[in-house]
Amino acid sequence: MITIVGLGCDPGDLTAAASAALRSGAKVILRTRETPVSAAAFASVAASGVPPETLDGVYGRCRSFDALNRKLAACVLDAAKEGDVVYCVDGSVTEDVSAQILLRRDRTARVADGVSKSSAAFAAARVSCRDRCALSAYGIREGARPFLPLCVYDVDCAFVAGDVKLRLCDLFGDEAPVFFVRGGRAKKMKAYEIDRLPAYDATCAVVMGEIPFLQKERFDYDDLVALLRLLRAPGGCPWDRAQTHESIRRNMLEEAYELVDAIGLKDDGKICEETGDVLMQGAFHSVLAEERGAFTPEDVTSEVCRKLIFRHSHIFGKDRAESEAGALSVWEKNKAAEKGQTTGAQRLRDVPSAFPAAMRAQKAQKRAADYGYDFRDAAEAAEKVGEELAELLDALRGGDAAHIAEEAGDLLFSAVNVGRLAGADCEESLRAGTDKFIARFCATEALIAADGKQMRGLPADELWAYYERAKAAEVSAAEKLSGRGNAGEATPSSAAPQAASEDGSSPKKD
Repeated sequence: MITIVGLGCDPGDLTAAASAALRSGAKVILRTRETPVSAAAFASVAASGVPPETLDGVYGRCRSFDALNRKLAACVLDAAKEGDVVYCVDGSVTEDVSAQILLRRDRTARVADGVSKSSAAFAAARVSCRDRCALSAYGIREGARPFLPLCVYDVDCAFVAGDVKLRLCDLFGDEAPVFFVRGGRAKKMKAYEIDRLPAYDATCAVVMGEIPFLQKERFDYDDLVALLRLLRAPGGCPWDRAQTHESIRRNMLEEAYELVDAIGLKDDGKICEETGDVLMQGAFHSVLAEERGAFTPEDVTSEVCRKLIFRHSHIFGKDRAESEAGALSVWEKNKAAEKGQTTGAQRLRDVPSAFPAAMRAQKAQKRAADYGYDFRDAAEAAEKVGEELAELLDALRGGDAAHIAEEAGDLLFSAVNVGRLAGADCEESLRAGTDKFIARFCATEALIAADGKQMRGLPADELWAYYERAKAAEVSAAEKLSGRGNAGEATPSSAAPQAASEDGSSPKKD
């Protein structure tokens, strides 16, 4: 029989049940003798005539905290094969990982618990521990997401204190107020000071109370949702209260474009800002839906996580993918299954109508191509461009505005087909082409102004002469920048793929 004893945080914390277990005559094993409470337990048991065993020697043989706890539990289980064992840990059984491993592996094990490290630390700091969060310093290093009020115990050395400081500063800010507890005494300080103390031991812990909303330096997604709920509440912001899904629909498009623009500028500050704006728009829609009883912010995050797990079956399931193309194929297969799409028509109708026109055309063409509905290559597709251009010119002669618009659409759609089959991202190519046109227009206007003239009213031949000068200067500058020499003018078709590459584009999850 294994009995696990929580020794508490002070020699006086020992419960009657724990004392009885220590006097039962069973073999006593201490996790360590290096803490005040463990040393007191060792002396008490040794006074009865049989010194307890300690597992301090196991620490030096383990490379990680997880390995240590597994080894400690294994030692206790081995000892229990020869008779009853009392295994003693500091603080509470519920906060000791090795004890939890034992409880999972031996369902008959009994518990005589003591005062937890976190409870003692909360009490020392005079911080309310209702709805509290308690983590070992060795657990917070593994990416746990703590909440306030918070106690981080086991801050037993400067190295661990440094890890705790970095994590808490990242979550709550460098200036966040904390209490550092050592030996039952609490000292108030800032989070950035956690690793600047002269000494650390097993009694050390960091305690944080609630931080008023307007005094926070750092916020998380829950704070964002709470803020939006506050703005939408009675007495909140009149503008925010007036909004609907429909009224802010365009805002999402604008924010997404601003993020894409920031990415193109390679400006991390703007990328951070615009990513937040996009996130806020998504959170706003989830709050609006919550008010209608449609779904909640938690539903949104749960749905996207479920989707990612299901579509990445090559990571979380039985599928295999050894390359980017293979991973994309698995994603597409799982997406179709998820949406119940069994026909090409269903997949094409699923292309969002709100997409930019070139992007929507290319995505529809790509999906149609999966069913063999495609040209053999870009050259064959280019023949269709000639046909559509002739039809547009014919419509122009007829003068029917609706027919002209229809044929113009067919011509543009055919041009996208050529670009797609040539390997270009047509949305990016058109964007780059437009950027180039604007740059050349501005350069042309500047040349004209330098000669004391105005672009408006300038004869066409003179205007295009200035344009050719601007283009030549642009090409020359590009050649010098790339070291190409006289490589010739970069044409729109050759420049577009280069722009896509510079933007870091790759095959997309559709």
